[in-house]
Amino acid sequence: MSRPHTPLIEPDEYFRTHAAPEELAVNEKAMELFVAKHRAAGRRIAVVTSGGTTVPLENQTVRFIDNFSAGTRGATSAEYPFYHTYFLELGYAVIFLHRQFSLQPYSRHYTHSKNCFLDYMGLGPDGQLTVDSQYSQKMKEVLTKYHKAKQEETLLMISFVTVTDYLFHLRSAAFIVGSMGEKALFYLAAAVSDFFIPAEKMVEHKIQSDGGGLTLTMEQVPKVLKPLVTKWASQSFIISFKLETDPEILTTKARRALNRYGHKVVIGNLLTTRKQIVWFITNDTEETVTLTNEQLAQGVEIESKIVPNLIERHTAFIESSGRLLSVSPKQTNLGV
Repeated sequence: MSRPHTPLIEPDEYFRTHAAPEELAVNEKAMELFVAKHRAAGRRIAVVTSGGTTVPLENQTVRFIDNFSAGTRGATSAEYPFYHTYFLELGYAVIFLHRQFSLQPYSRHYTHSKNCFLDYMGLGPDGQLTVDSQYSQKMKEVLTKYHKAKQEETLLMISFVTVTDYLFHLRSAAFIVGSMGEKALFYLAAAVSDFFIPAEKMVEHKIQSDGGGLTLTMEQVPKVLKPLVTKWASQSFIISFKLETDPEILTTKARRALNRYGHKVVIGNLLTTRKQIVWFITNDTEETVTLTNEQLAQGVEIESKIVPNLIERHTAFIESSGRLLSVSPKQTNLGV
């Protein structure tokens, strides 16, 4: 596959030449209120990005390019399912920036499943709705945690669809949450498109299929990690992910990203083993985190090891920045 060389579009140019999503202003206000509430409460805030972005092929979009991501890692990392330890249970407030209709915290247990959600329920003799006894305890625990997050307003859900939606919302989240300084954490688990068609180069209407084959020329999506790290949220703790299929290049590409963008950690994973093994890669260290086959069979999720590890690193980052915490990161109230 050959690719013509085209100059990389700079982030500022991208934002200047693409229209912001209609819902951006409303979502910015919601984020500002969310940050103000949890700043006053002394909480840390995690921005968790999740799911894949689409690349439209027409301005009035009928066709688009997508990727396989269902948002499993992001949705799992945000919540607290049973004995696992994730961001919400460990005292963080979470802005969950996710692909519309992808997996979401709590509801993920009953969506994208081989079982129809309605199979978990039935009708009693009096016509009242019932929950099958084999599922009721788990559903009760999930519902309890979900209601707790709603009552405490510790989870803000914001959705995107296209790569443009995502980039505008990430920039706004960085400006708003980045005001928290070292107490802000960005967990960039979304599968962001690498290539796109600029709006001014897209056709307006549906591409017709009666003209034979289709050739597309795409440009590289601007690299926003650099301004995120150096300008938008320069004092925050930022983690990116690197998914590869070739183990020979994973560490090299992760370190290259760290050198290029200057953030704190790259979590590397391979497509075929991403649910069992990950690598925490920094400029000078590499740590392997794994699940045994027995743990996998028991339903343990690797995010239950990823998130506590990151929270310990975040705590060390805050302490090294001169903001000593008075509580352990394993406690549920992470205040100043």
